[in-house]
Amino acid sequence: MIKKLLSKLSEFEKMIFISMTFTVVMVTLRYLYTDDRQYFFYPWNLFLATVPLFFSRQLKRYKKFNLKASVLLFCWLLFLPNAPYIITDIFHLEERPLIPYWFDLLIVISGAWNGIALCITSLMQVERFLAKHIKRKWRLPSTLLLITLCSYGIFLGRYKRYNSWNIITNPGDIIHTFISHIAEPREHIQAWMFTVSFAMLLTIIYFTVKKIPGMLKVEKG
Repeated sequence: MIKKLLSKLSEFEKMIFISMTFTVVMVTLRYLYTDDRQYFFYPWNLFLATVPLFFSRQLKRYKKFNLKASVLLFCWLLFLPNAPYIITDIFHLEERPLIPYWFDLLIVISGAWNGIALCITSLMQVERFLAKHIKRKWRLPSTLLLITLCSYGIFLGRYKRYNSWNIITNPGDIIHTFISHIAEPREHIQAWMFTVSFAMLLTIIYFTVKKIPGMLKVEKG
C-alpha cells in the first residue's frame, strides 16, 4: 500500500515523506530510550499537516473553478495553517534529563522543516490552479492573502487553541474572535504582530523556494 502511495507522489513529495518518517523515527527512538511521551504529538501534527496537501492535489483534477473546486479550496485553506503551525512546536524545546539536547533539537527542527515543506508545496499547487482561473494582476495579491490568512490561522491555533474543525463545530466563537481582532486592533496587537511577522517569514520562504529552479538553470548554463 505504501509503495502504491509513493508511486503517486512527485519526487519532492517523496522527499517530504522521507523527512516526516525521519521525525517519527526520532520520536519513537526517544520514547524507547526514555519512556517519555513528550513529543508524541508530532505524528498527529504531521498527519494534520498533510491534509492541505491532499486537498491541493485534488484541485489538479478540475479544469473549471466550479462549486466542487471551491469547496476543495475552502477545505484546503481551513487546514493549511496546520502545516506551518508545526514551526511553533519549537516552544516545547527545552533541555531534559536522559536525552541529549541535540537529539530533541533535531526532532523540532525536522518537524518544523516538514511543516514548511508541506505548506510551500501545497501553496504552489493551489497557486498553479488559481493561475488558470484568475487574471495575472490578481495572482500575487491572492497568494499574499492566502499566506496572511494562514498565518492568522496559526495564531488562532497556538494562542486561542482553535482547531480547523472548530469552524464547523464552534463557528460562533471563531467569528466573534475575528470580529474582535478587526474592530479593536490595538487591543489585540499581539495577534496582528504575530500574523504579519509570520506572513512575512512564510512569504520570504515561499518566494525563495520558487526561485531555486531558476538558480539551478543558471548554474547549469
